[in-house]
Amino acid sequence: MLLIPAIDLKGGRCVRLRQGDFSAETRYADEPRALLHRFSALGAPWLHVVDLDGARDGTAANRTLVLELVAERALKLQVGGGVRSAALIEDLLSAGVDRVVIGSAAIEEPQAVSGWLARFGSERLCLAFDVRLDTAAVPRVHTRGWTRGTAVDLWHAVEPFRASALKHILCTDIGRDGMLAGPNTALYSQATRLFPQFAWQASGGVRNAADLAALARAGAAAAVSGTALLDGRIKPEEFQALFPSA
Repeated sequence: MLLIPAIDLKGGRCVRLRQGDFSAETRYADEPRALLHRFSALGAPWLHVVDLDGARDGTAANRTLVLELVAERALKLQVGGGVRSAALIEDLLSAGVDRVVIGSAAIEEPQAVSGWLARFGSERLCLAFDVRLDTAAVPRVHTRGWTRGTAVDLWHAVEPFRASALKHILCTDIGRDGMLAGPNTALYSQATRLFPQFAWQASGGVRNAADLAALARAGAAAAVSGTALLDGRIKPEEFQALFPSA
């Protein structure tokens, strides 16, 4: 399993939200470029970058900063947040982003997104499904930066892409995101059982190296972690083992 460090951008700064709540943020003193180089020095091949303002508002609010990170050429970037058109995908890829993450559009325009997958290729795009468990523990998808709930469950959201060029899926359990309460391994076990053809990236709740091992056992192809790494809760020698160059 691959570990992908994550940074979330809001107003040009690196932050983490609690359970997707824009009013409950932790702001980090580290500049995004400094974090990029810190993770690069530790051997990370990828960095996951989310434009939170873009995810919520549909505007590329932190585009200039994202392009500055791309220009550093320190490691590969997986970038998402407010990407809802082929034009923006092409713009990001042309600028040097290695993989673009599509979120809300996968629910709102699945046919168009399937076309984007065919056009840009399975390695250049990742679909992101952010879910909250309902009272029956069914993972319901949320969109627009986690601010809009839907009646669509994760499994029906993924189904239209079964025969598409899709390979990478990022799934975040919103209720655990930023909470350091442990990941929802049952969710990812079910995901990899129902859709084993996809490479599932697990996000939300990681607090230590044991959680990373549990996600690997659940079948996750990658774990995306922000808070635990930013807060130093995982020792470098523990997470470096999940970098290919280690």
